[in-house]
Amino acid sequence: MYTEVFGILSAVCVAVRWAQYTAEKREHAATGAVSASGEGGGSAAAADFGSFQRNYLLVYLLAVASDWLQGPYVYALYSSYGYDKAAIGQLFIAGFGSSALFGTFVGSVADKYGRRSNVLFFVLTYSLSCLTKHSPDFTVLMLGRVLGGIATSILFSAFESWLVYEHNKRGYEPSWLSETFSKAQFGNAIVAILSGQVAGAAAGVAGKVAPFDVSLLVLVVTGVVVAATWTENYGDSTQSVGGGLRNAWRTIMADEKIVLVGIVQSCFEGAMYTFVFMWTPALQAASDLTAGGEEIPHGMIFSTFMVAIMIGSSLFTFLSKQAPEELFLRNAFAVSVGVFAVATLTTALVPVYVAFLLFEVVCGVYFPAMATVRSRYVPEETRSATLNFYRVPLNAIVVFMLYKNWGIIRVLQLCALLLLVATCCQHRLYSVSKVSIPRSDDLERQEELREMIATDEAGMADAIEKVSS
Repeated sequence: MYTEVFGILSAVCVAVRWAQYTAEKREHAATGAVSASGEGGGSAAAADFGSFQRNYLLVYLLAVASDWLQGPYVYALYSSYGYDKAAIGQLFIAGFGSSALFGTFVGSVADKYGRRSNVLFFVLTYSLSCLTKHSPDFTVLMLGRVLGGIATSILFSAFESWLVYEHNKRGYEPSWLSETFSKAQFGNAIVAILSGQVAGAAAGVAGKVAPFDVSLLVLVVTGVVVAATWTENYGDSTQSVGGGLRNAWRTIMADEKIVLVGIVQSCFEGAMYTFVFMWTPALQAASDLTAGGEEIPHGMIFSTFMVAIMIGSSLFTFLSKQAPEELFLRNAFAVSVGVFAVATLTTALVPVYVAFLLFEVVCGVYFPAMATVRSRYVPEETRSATLNFYRVPLNAIVVFMLYKNWGIIRVLQLCALLLLVATCCQHRLYSVSKVSIPRSDDLERQEELREMIATDEAGMADAIEKVSS
């Protein structure tokens, strides 16, 4: 079953990705033609954007590769050093706690001293975290988890903040930002699959610490590329770090929409990260009851989940052309509630597996859509600090789930509850924001107006040329 599902979803992914590619190509051609008729530089702007996008995706995918390379062997390495489940749980909690405790501070530092510098600091801290894995000492490993938590906070804030600022500063089409987010999520899934294979090969040759050494090499390459190609940008560099934190908090509290974005992100990603810990025991329990206790193929299932995410990230491109992200995210969250409801009401393997696959598709839609929503509402001056404030309740949720050590059904029920809260808050966000969101007919009228202007300008140019001749 697992191999067949992987094959079917892979075929669907290729078809959807090809449709996305052709749609984006047509859009870029049309935008370039309009810009060229008006300003004479449309094709050059599109080419410049393509170079900019490829550079960002290279850096971002190298960074997430360094993270994915470590993931499969963190628990296994700690176990090989002789630590039991309780001690390993403390190490994991330290990582999430570090991200929650230091993340907001690091975000404010990025806004004041620069996002590029913050990314280079990410390279340094994550590299040191990799080096600590060579020691079996618990204190050293704990230090590594703290450093890793800080690095994770930067990974999920500074990169996005740098991208949004540079994209807007260079005057690229706003819709192209969503395209970059979609490609980043699609590439992230591919990198996850490849990193798992590379980590497995490295561990087979040089032991369980080898994937962390490979990750270290990738981080060095990331730092070199960033240092050589990225320019610096800031939030509000005039404020102190503490002042930036206070300003970010006041900004959040002063705008209901920014608060709602934070609640939605914390609830959805809290459920998602909890799901990461729970899908293996949930599917294995279902297999034990309905498939004769056969051990589930973890690698194949993980790869299939990543393909489902890739499908979702490609679907986002089409959904964003039909409706605002605020609307279809609400509907996607509602689907997620149903998914976890199914997983709590049945113990049959096939329904549970299908439900989990649907949730991964939703995850693929969520990440580029939420990044687009954040770029719309989170102010530039405190972007990095605000994004890290959002991660405080997220990390608290995950730590709480890990600490309580509840059974599978209870945890899945709580995930469904978190997603229900996310759905309600997303509906509220859509309600209070839709006056400023273009409707589909508005977008169509804007496109028609753009084409009319281009036609008129082309006709005027022809008339001028005839008069001149």
